[in-house]
Amino acid sequence: MVESRPWDVVEHLETEEDMAAYLDAALEDGDMGVVVAALGDIARAKGMAQIARDAGLGRESLYKALSTTGNPEFATVLKVVQALGLQFHVQVAT
Repeated sequence: MVESRPWDVVEHLETEEDMAAYLDAALEDGDMGVVVAALGDIARAKGMAQIARDAGLGRESLYKALSTTGNPEFATVLKVVQALGLQFHVQVAT
């Protein structure tokens, strides 16, 4: 019998480039829930406790903010993005 397990994107976020491309795709979707979920996945890949420390947030607060029911303030999103070692860039929409 073949044993299977659920697919987890975190296992495929191995480099900063992978993480940046994943977040970029989430941003292109335009749904804040998708963006927050992507940030949560990237934070899990890098280590949630370390990201919480680097962002100046409590670990539980970070889990809550990046949960499926979370609704983080933009300031929190910016702190998390910075703690992840990523940056937002703006360009003219085409």
